Amino acid sequence: MKATDHQHRDDALVPFAIDLTFEEARRRAEVVAALGPDWDPVAALRDEEEAYARLYADLDDEQRRTYDMLVAVGVLRDEGPGRAAAH
Repeated sequence: MKATDHQHRDDALVPFAIDLTFEEARRRAEVVAALGPDWDPVAALRDEEEAYARLYADLDDEQRRTYDMLVAVGVLRDEGPGRAAAH
């Protein structure tokens, strides 16, 4: 291949860019529409919090130590109000 052949091919390249902003907004609207009019995000969050509390409610001492260690390193979130994962 000669240098001029390579240069000719580079000149033929056309920049290509796609703005997915509209598609992302459309996708999010479809997700909300699929959830339906009866979906209650506050109730869903409350139910999730209750399930989380029940999951870790009856730990024995060893399980509690493991749980506390996982909270300390940020693998699990703390049980306090407004809790969030540390990562």
